[in-house]
Amino acid sequence: MKKDKQFVSFIDHINNKFTGWDFTYITRSGRMNNDMLSWSYGSKALYLMQNAKSVLDMGTGGGEFLSTLQPFPNAIYATEGYKPNVSIARERLEPLGVNVVPYHEDDKLPFKNDQFDLILNQHESFCAREVRRILSDKGTFFTQQVGGLDCSRINECLGVPLNKEFSKWDLKTASDEINKNDFNIVFSKEEFPIQRFYDIGALVYYLKAIPWQVPHFNLETHMDGLYKIHQIIQSEGFFDVEQHRFIIKAVTK
Repeated sequence: MKKDKQFVSFIDHINNKFTGWDFTYITRSGRMNNDMLSWSYGSKALYLMQNAKSVLDMGTGGGEFLSTLQPFPNAIYATEGYKPNVSIARERLEPLGVNVVPYHEDDKLPFKNDQFDLILNQHESFCAREVRRILSDKGTFFTQQVGGLDCSRINECLGVPLNKEFSKWDLKTASDEINKNDFNIVFSKEEFPIQRFYDIGALVYYLKAIPWQVPHFNLETHMDGLYKIHQIIQSEGFFDVEQHRFIIKAVTK
């Protein structure tokens, strides 16, 4: 299939390296935008942080989000499982007093029993039993998760099926797991906001940053599907996909 000049230009322009967990390369320029949720994870996390004595931020990425929640309590830790991000997180967070700890298994966290009174988790996998082990009595687990149907239209257009196991990850499944491990859920909600891409280059940058959306993604294999999405953008001015988000605040019994 012959590709037009604009498509080729956007594909050739993809040369920015993604680091940490920062999408400003395509959001600051308005090439990708997201609809608003009816809640703010950041506002709620900031309030919880100011009333905590010992905090863990699970899956901190490059520490971009956690660094905005200052002032910190004396005891604060962050985990990161993606090796390239560990050094980025340490450079950003350790001068602020945060202990950055690499880890590899959700069910074997390198912490003591009852060590934290607040655990934050934004878009990171977790084992509810292990979270409960390291959380003190009356402690709070606060998480915003990416649901299993996230951006499924991308997969449909590229002819790549969603991960069958992950596609079942939703508010009910997560809540059931949390409730089974001595928690009381005090707040929860699930929504499907729109994420909009205005050029095919922004979408490719996004897919390279989140390899789990389309496993083994590469330009050669998925070129025809990408061009079909490019044609949608040419026709409609944008390419919309539904995100899948849910939030849970739970307190230990």
